[in-house]
Amino acid sequence: MKILVTGAAGFIGMHTSERLLARGDEVVGLDNLNDYYDPSLKESRLARLTPHPAFRFVKMDVADRAGMERLFAEEKFDRVIHLAAQAGVRYSLENPHAYIDSNIVGFMNILEGCRYSKVKHLVYASSSSVYGGNTRMPFSEHDSVDHPVSMYAATKKANELMAHTYSHLYGLPTTGLRFFTVYGPWGRPDMALFLFTKAILEGRPIDVFNHGKMKRDFTFVDDIVEGVLRTLDHVAEPDAGFNADQPDPSRSNAPFRVFNIGNNNPVELMAFVEAIEKALGRKAEKNFMPLQDGDVPATYADTSELNAWTGFVPATSVSDGVGRFIEWYRGYYGV
Repeated sequence: MKILVTGAAGFIGMHTSERLLARGDEVVGLDNLNDYYDPSLKESRLARLTPHPAFRFVKMDVADRAGMERLFAEEKFDRVIHLAAQAGVRYSLENPHAYIDSNIVGFMNILEGCRYSKVKHLVYASSSSVYGGNTRMPFSEHDSVDHPVSMYAATKKANELMAHTYSHLYGLPTTGLRFFTVYGPWGRPDMALFLFTKAILEGRPIDVFNHGKMKRDFTFVDDIVEGVLRTLDHVAEPDAGFNADQPDPSRSNAPFRVFNIGNNNPVELMAFVEAIEKALGRKAEKNFMPLQDGDVPATYADTSELNAWTGFVPATSVSDGVGRFIEWYRGYYGV
């Protein structure tokens, strides 16, 4: 198939593109290579993809309406994996407009492109952050997600609503994947694993929020990519049993689905830190700090729906995944 991967120079985008190419798909990778974090890391990821004869890179912002219209009209993609977004909960407190431009305007351009070029399936990145103030664990797609606690979360919930509209009006099959704390080699520098590793190796203390009383459903990137590809190959369909009197937020009488994709095994933050310390052979000096605005104390994915739909089962332990990240980090940065 000919597949558009947006955010192809990003963490998940690079790994996803590699897997698509390995199985024989043609990939057009789109990215704006912005400076939210070190662009040289994005360029290094891209350098892993560009030698492949079935990969082509397009430098463009998804918020570029005219450019996106041309791209879809010229390329005639079979399917789209939309991973480009302004990421980060904390940054959304400082620069909320960036999230509207990329995550709302950009997603609108993706939907319009898919609609007019008759794309057969749009798979897009949502986020565990949509669960916001929910406290019932594990988080289930059948629960309401109407109480976001950050602008980032609000834009991801908006994406799900926008996708449903296009599934309903135009029959566009859409599937949203709510990612839960993805980590692994080539990961983002603003994520905890990267920040902690860098600080420990440099002999600096690490900031541990909510006084260490955090739980995250840390999910290794290879498991995430396996779930993304399985989802791409299982095109969303209308749910014949959908009950409009008691509507389920995760499905519809339109070709629309939303799934959690996580490790289904929340880990205490302090246990995660211990795994890093063990892999590095060093102890961390810790600054214990309060919970930050927009953050939540715990995430935990119920992945039974995705398992039933695609057979997805996460396979990587935190100790193994952290070890593989540390190995990459030491090699990439020569430390």
